[in-house]
Amino acid sequence: MKQNEDPMEELNDQIVVGLDIGTTKVCAVVATTDELDRINVLGVGMAESDGLNRGVVVNIDKTVAAVRVAVGEAERMAGVTVNSVIAGIAGDHVQSFQSRGVVTISNRDGEITEGDVQRLLEDTTHVAMPADREILHVIPQEFIVDGQDGVADPVGMAGVRLEANVHIITGLVSAAKNIYRCIEKAGYEVADIVLEPLGSSFAVLHPDEKEVGVALIDIGGGTTDIAVFEDNTIRHTAVIAVAGNKVTDDVRKGLGLMRDQAERLKCTYGMALVDLVAEDEQIAISGIGGRGEKLVGRSTLAQIIQPRMEEILEIAAIEIKRSGYGRHLSAGVVLTGGGSLVTGSAALASEILGFETRLGKPMGLAGGMVKEVSDPKFATAVGLVLYGLRPEMIGGTPFRSDMVSRDTRSTEETGERLVGRIANRMKTWFDEL
Repeated sequence: MKQNEDPMEELNDQIVVGLDIGTTKVCAVVATTDELDRINVLGVGMAESDGLNRGVVVNIDKTVAAVRVAVGEAERMAGVTVNSVIAGIAGDHVQSFQSRGVVTISNRDGEITEGDVQRLLEDTTHVAMPADREILHVIPQEFIVDGQDGVADPVGMAGVRLEANVHIITGLVSAAKNIYRCIEKAGYEVADIVLEPLGSSFAVLHPDEKEVGVALIDIGGGTTDIAVFEDNTIRHTAVIAVAGNKVTDDVRKGLGLMRDQAERLKCTYGMALVDLVAEDEQIAISGIGGRGEKLVGRSTLAQIIQPRMEEILEIAAIEIKRSGYGRHLSAGVVLTGGGSLVTGSAALASEILGFETRLGKPMGLAGGMVKEVSDPKFATAVGLVLYGLRPEMIGGTPFRSDMVSRDTRSTEETGERLVGRIANRMKTWFDEL
């Protein structure tokens, strides 16, 4: 390993930046690992975002400005220069389906190598798809060696025929291209693009929960992301376009307020369950355009919020049922994202979904600014960082070509791979357009 004169330069090779470009906020988290492989958060940056609608970029300039502010703030806090970021992608254009592939093992001794697994995963992606869609992730569910199913890692086994069931996640080429454009215009490289519910799951789900079965519901501003896990593997993903902004809109229209007033009221006094309002406390709201103050009962506010939260959770329940794993969720449901911060959300979720529900806060961090990011609204950004430092977390099997664990390569290679990792994949998308 090459020794650098500047200690910060050496640190730079191991720094990962997670960038959550959301509908209401852009959030950047800078983190690194220490010599004991513990993850330390070096800096956090946040900027208000109004360049997105339901998780999709609709105004490039506003999004670029928000990315610059968020990453710049995180850079200053961490005292480092950021070159590349791992970005999240969401939006109701994201779809997922199951696929199956099969290859024969051509090695003379019949041993399955990582190259064979790569060939197999490549084979599973040969599915008919519209020209405007591209594959974001291929996640192995299980491998089958010579008819023997339930194999988690076939490398090193002997066999003639290797099959796999995989979970394929696709998104619109234009949506990914616009995220890529915004980050590039802001002056940064894109190291990888990761589906946001996947990112959140790395931060808030415990390995035990993923094993016995759990559903993650990430209620953001513009989209609600759902991911269902069982046997340590993601089984179903979905993104729905009803989320926290709709709740704010209902409060705004129902009480005749301005948008930022409605948002403040929802966050400070909002209740997701009318039954939880102990006494009908009156809240004073300043009037619009010089009018006098008006009083709003807390139960009135809850009566506006509850139906929309119920709608979000009911659509999530339909998605969980559609996954076919509704009966397998022994660990119940984990709620995360800024929209889940409305008091009583977990109680309402367990009532509607019929599962035990807890609020998910980012875990797995050892030092640095842990307190600052221990909040459900940072789940995606922290998850993207965890994915960047531990790429083998995806599906429990490090089988994508760009997933080489850091300790097996030199420091020089790390930076190059981080910058060049997604370039080829993205270039092919753009060439097709």
